[in-house]
Amino acid sequence: MPEQRFAGRVAIVTGGVSGIGLGIAERLHSEGAKLALWDMDAKALAGHGGRLNAHTEVVDTTDAEAVQRAADATAAALGGIDIVIASAGITGPNGPVWEYPLDAWRRVIDVNLNGVYYTNRAVVPHMLKTGTGRIVNIASIAGKEGNPNASAYSASKAGVIGLTKSLGKELAHTNIRVNCVTPAAVKTPIFEQMSQSQIDYMLSKIPIGRFGGIDEVAALVCWLASDECSFSTGGVFDVSGGRATY
Repeated sequence: MPEQRFAGRVAIVTGGVSGIGLGIAERLHSEGAKLALWDMDAKALAGHGGRLNAHTEVVDTTDAEAVQRAADATAAALGGIDIVIASAGITGPNGPVWEYPLDAWRRVIDVNLNGVYYTNRAVVPHMLKTGTGRIVNIASIAGKEGNPNASAYSASKAGVIGLTKSLGKELAHTNIRVNCVTPAAVKTPIFEQMSQSQIDYMLSKIPIGRFGGIDEVAALVCWLASDECSFSTGGVFDVSGGRATY
């Protein structure tokens, strides 16, 4: 049985029913966390929520009021909030900046950046009540390097990095730690939103020569969510197969 380092801890995972979010949720559950899954997919929530004995909230993270209601309901149901993994995200279409659809730009920024902000904003007061907590935001190597033909995605993830740094500094005097991870491409259902040329480009940039594994991202995230992560806050942690250059 895996080490139960999260026994008794309440952990929220947004976008927790597929891809990286689901992998993180499964690992947190296996290590004893009291799990809450947030997602828009009610059917998937019912299935994975039952399997992982999780509290579930059908929530659109681009709706600030809905996010606040979900945070309050989760805290009431599970007895607080100790860990939050902000994983919900989309890629959006591929294309050059001057041809990028305005509605798609707004949607990507709304989901990937505003949704993370609303989630962080809603859970921090609950953590301040106990003076402890861990927030891990899922950014991307694209937020550091800027992928061509993925301007909205790159900009949104750069925003997540900046948000994480700001919030980490704001809470540094507490025992609440705020960090983010910047994966290179990890093969998940989100690939279905991308063109093959974009997928090929991302693979060509990874020196190890393969895409990352969900389990590899989950391992890093769970360390950041643990008590072992005590002196790192406002940090950006790469899991990029050697792609990251700074």
